[in-house]
Amino acid sequence: MRELVTLGTASQVPTRYRNHNGYVLRWDDEVILFDPGEGTQRQMLMAGLPVTPLKRICITHFHGDHSLGLPGILQRISLDKVPHPVTVHYPGAGQEFYDRLRHATSYWDNAEIVPSPITGDSFTVPTPAGRLTALPLWHSLPTYGYRLDEPSGRRMVPALLAAHGIAGPAVGELQHAGRIGDVTLDEVSVERPGQSFAFIMDTGLCDNVFALADGVDLLVIESTFLTEDAEMAAQVGHLTAAQAGAVAHQAGVRTLVLTHFSQRYQDPARFLDEARANFAGEIVVAEDLGRVPVPPRRAATVA
Repeated sequence: MRELVTLGTASQVPTRYRNHNGYVLRWDDEVILFDPGEGTQRQMLMAGLPVTPLKRICITHFHGDHSLGLPGILQRISLDKVPHPVTVHYPGAGQEFYDRLRHATSYWDNAEIVPSPITGDSFTVPTPAGRLTALPLWHSLPTYGYRLDEPSGRRMVPALLAAHGIAGPAVGELQHAGRIGDVTLDEVSVERPGQSFAFIMDTGLCDNVFALADGVDLLVIESTFLTEDAEMAAQVGHLTAAQAGAVAHQAGVRTLVLTHFSQRYQDPARFLDEARANFAGEIVVAEDLGRVPVPPRRAATVA
């Protein structure tokens, strides 16, 4: 199961139809919560998502609509006595805010929460799902975007195995050792590209927006403003829907998810129209409690 669950899609001010931010990425056994805004615990309940599978939480920055739900989530993790460690990634420059949110109220602390502050121009950590990277963005306080990359693998080709007389346990041996006799793994398999995901919130255009989005299968990106308010967007470090579409086009994204909508706009179709003018691929205008599957794996390539 690889999918994104959009728990909340508003920006600074929630509306009757849009909760503050919250996004759960289900990537096989790796379940990651991004930017838990106020009300995230309830939104997870509404979406049918327990907290127990959560393995890590990624905070882009410490504005309230991206982090005020963290205390409730951490307390729920303790209440449910989640048996495995839960890592929290966040901008190290906001350590004081993390410390306040980590113990915002009194409760029995029954879980292992592992703080992982991010500093510098890049951050990379291996996970069971692949390589998790964080790069700094351009906003009014330290902000990072995230990218998850599954490593490429190999897919065995039955006809090539048969041509070399390899069958049964020998196939597993070849996969493990890379060679049996004169036959190499590359001769009987093709490359299986890994899948990728990027999460970009609260930023003006900068080089790292494109670096994070480059070639990903699924891009979740803020589109707070419409073009009519582009000047305001630039002043406060945000993107327009048109800019999000242009990023997706230039970066070669497969599926684009627009979110983080300002409450000043009433018609979601306007965001789609502006992004569509710059991007011909699949576009999802995120809705609360929506689910977006990670696109099917790209076709394997012949070496």
